[in-house]
Amino acid sequence: MEKMKEVEPSLEVFFEEKQRKKNPLVPFGAFLTAGVLTAGLISFRQGNSQLGQKLMRARVVVQGATVALMVGTAYYYGENPWKKN
Repeated sequence: MEKMKEVEPSLEVFFEEKQRKKNPLVPFGAFLTAGVLTAGLISFRQGNSQLGQKLMRARVVVQGATVALMVGTAYYYGENPWKKN
């Protein structure tokens, strides 16, 4: 007697109408944040604390903008839980 393999459907079958949207600016913001952070840490290590402090403040701004971009993308492409069907 042969055993039949059960094929599990992927999640896309259940959520066909819901497609993930990707914002290409989010990875750019993440790399920019990492770059500013690295530059700031190198600056501190070399003893230039004024430049390091400015770069750390810039990192906070860039990181905040990246998070705001992620939240805005999720809000724009997400579904509204208060909307009546």
